[in-house]
Amino acid sequence: MKGKVACVTGADRGLGYELAIALARKGYMVFAGRYMTEWTALDHIPAELSSLITPILLDISNEYSALRAASTIEDQYGKLDLLVNNAGIAGNHDSSVFGGIDYELIRRMYEVNTLGPLRMTQALSGLLVQGDDKLVVNISSEAGQINQTWREGWYGYCMSKAALNVQTNIVHNELRSRGGKAIAIHPGWMKTYMGGKRNENAAIEAEEAASGIVDIIIRYALEENETAHPPFVDYAGNEMHW
Repeated sequence: MKGKVACVTGADRGLGYELAIALARKGYMVFAGRYMTEWTALDHIPAELSSLITPILLDISNEYSALRAASTIEDQYGKLDLLVNNAGIAGNHDSSVFGGIDYELIRRMYEVNTLGPLRMTQALSGLLVQGDDKLVVNISSEAGQINQTWREGWYGYCMSKAALNVQTNIVHNELRSRGGKAIAIHPGWMKTYMGGKRNENAAIEAEEAASGIVDIIIRYALEENETAHPPFVDYAGNEMHW
């Protein structure tokens, strides 16, 4: 994938960081979105990949920040082949219609998990159409499945991811007429810091999820058959129900 340019949001740690590393190992020039400057992983990129990964300050909830990132990418490469909308937040899992619901936190989740990817896709749309692959990858979740919901509570996270899934379909429709496409990917239950501290009870490491996701990205980018609807798959490539 030499010569391809990618942008990964939320690359400070966990899945986002591992996606940036995995894409660079495949030859992508990667712009790694950095929001939490207190996390130093992007300051210690492996030496053999340091010329391929460019950290950029990025707050996907802020329009100016998204446009600034677009300007940086345009100045350096004038195109973008791949946008990975990975940044997201969770919380308030114990919310209940019979108890307390933190509506401000839910609004924040929508701002980041749903509007953030849309904001980034819009800001980078001009660069995407100049790229070869014109691919938008939205890191979604099984929590966003409407017909498979099993949780009680988790309103903000589940609803924001369901809305992201709808967004993926609409973005796909827009990109198709310009030779591009979109995909939604569930990364699995990972040992990451999504809830504020590392979840040691989860099933897989972020590195494993990232490896599977990058393989899916590369295969999907090479597919020539146009599809009316985007795929929704997990990190291993298994089809998910919307």
